[in-house]
Amino acid sequence: MSSSFSTPRDRARDAEHPLARAFASFTEAAGSLERTYGQLQGQVAHLRQELEGTNRDLATSLEENHRIRERLRRILEGLPCGVLVIEAGTRISTLNPEAERLLGGSFESADALPAALSAALDRARETSEEPELPLSGLNQDKPVWVAIRHAWLEQSEAHATSVFILRDVSEAKKLEQDREQLRRQQALVEMSALLAHEIRNPLGSLELFAGLLAEANLEAESHSWIEHVQAGLRTLSATVNNVLHLHNTPQPELAPTDAGQLLDWAYNFLLPLAKQARVEMQIINGLNGVTIHADRHRLEQVLLNLALNAFRFMPGGGWLSIRGVDCASAGSVENDEGVEIVVRDTGPGIVPDDLARIFEAGFSTRDGSSGLGLAVCHRILEQHGGSIAVESRPGCGATFRLRLPGNGATRAKHSSENIAEAAVESGARL
Repeated sequence: MSSSFSTPRDRARDAEHPLARAFASFTEAAGSLERTYGQLQGQVAHLRQELEGTNRDLATSLEENHRIRERLRRILEGLPCGVLVIEAGTRISTLNPEAERLLGGSFESADALPAALSAALDRARETSEEPELPLSGLNQDKPVWVAIRHAWLEQSEAHATSVFILRDVSEAKKLEQDREQLRRQQALVEMSALLAHEIRNPLGSLELFAGLLAEANLEAESHSWIEHVQAGLRTLSATVNNVLHLHNTPQPELAPTDAGQLLDWAYNFLLPLAKQARVEMQIINGLNGVTIHADRHRLEQVLLNLALNAFRFMPGGGWLSIRGVDCASAGSVENDEGVEIVVRDTGPGIVPDDLARIFEAGFSTRDGSSGLGLAVCHRILEQHGGSIAVESRPGCGATFRLRLPGNGATRAKHSSENIAEAAVESGARL
C-alpha cells in the first residue's frame, strides 16, 4: 500500500515572503550602489585630471610670477634713477641702489630721512612739482643735485603708497653754471676788448709825444725821466695789445719783412725797459738782409712780450740775449728754410710741472699777472705757420725758440677752429 507525501514548501523562496523581498531590495540597492560607485570613480578620475592640470597651470603661473618679479627686481636695481616707495605714511618698502647712492645710505623709515629731503618729498607729493635740492651722497666730495618727482601707487587713506623718482641732475646743474660763467666771461672779454681799443688811441699819442720829448735837447735828469715814461707807456701798450690780440684776432697782414731790421728795432725799443729793469741786453743779429713773409707789427709784439716776461722775473737785474739765425745758412737739419730767433734770460727758470702749462691762457706764476703775454706769442707764431718752444730748468733761466718760415714758405693758419684752439691752449709766465 502506497502513500504519497507532499514536499514541504520553502517559504524563503516565495517571492511574497518578507525575507525574499528583503533580499531583492538588498540586491537592487547593491547594484545601484555599485553603479553609483563606478560613476563616482569616474568623476574622481576626472576631477583628479582637472586638479593635475590646475596644479600644472598654478606651478607655471608661480614660476612666471617669480620670473617677472626677478626681472622687475633687476630692472629696479639697474635703473639710472632712484626709486623710493613709502607706504602707510612712513614705512619705506623699496629703495633701489641708485636711491641709496643719492640719499647717502639705506633707510627703513621716512622719519630717518634728512629734514630738507623730507620737506622736498612733501612738496613733490602735494604740488606735483619737481623740486631740486643738493644731497650729500656716499663717498662724494661735493653734494649731488637731485630732482624729485612723485606718483601715487595707491591713494586710499588706509593704504596710501607714494612712489618717488629721484634723478641726478648734477651734470645739468654744472652745465648751467658753466654756461652762466661762460656768459660772464664773454661779457668781460667784450668789455676788456672795448676798453683796450679805447685806451690804445690816446696811448699812441702819449708814446708819440714821449718820443718827441726824448729827442729834444733836455737835461740829463729830464731825459732819464722821459725814458721811465717811455718804458711805462710801452709796457702799458704791450698789455693793451695783448688783450686785443687774444680776444679779437684778425688774420696777420703778411708782407716781405727784413728780419734783421726787426731785431735792430727790438734793441732800440727795449733798451729803455732794460735800463729800468737793470738788465743787460745783447743782440746777436744774424738775420741782416734775410726776408721773411710776416706781419712785422705782430712779431714786434712777440719780442716785446718775451722781453717784458724776462724783465719781470729778474727784478734784481740780469742778462737778456736775443739771437737771430738764418736756418738755411746755418744748415739746420730740422728746418732748412726760414729763421730762428732765440730769446734767453738769466731769470729763476721754470719748474718742470709748469713747463707743460706755460702756453695755457690765463696761466701765471706771478701774482697780479693777466697771463696773456705768452698766450699771444703762441697764437701769433701759429698764425705765421711757425712755432714757439721753451727750454728751462729751475735756477738756470729760460730759453724761448721762435721758428718762422722764410720767403714764400709761410703757412699762416686761417682756420677759425685753429685760432680758437690756440686761444684755449695758449698761456703765459707773466
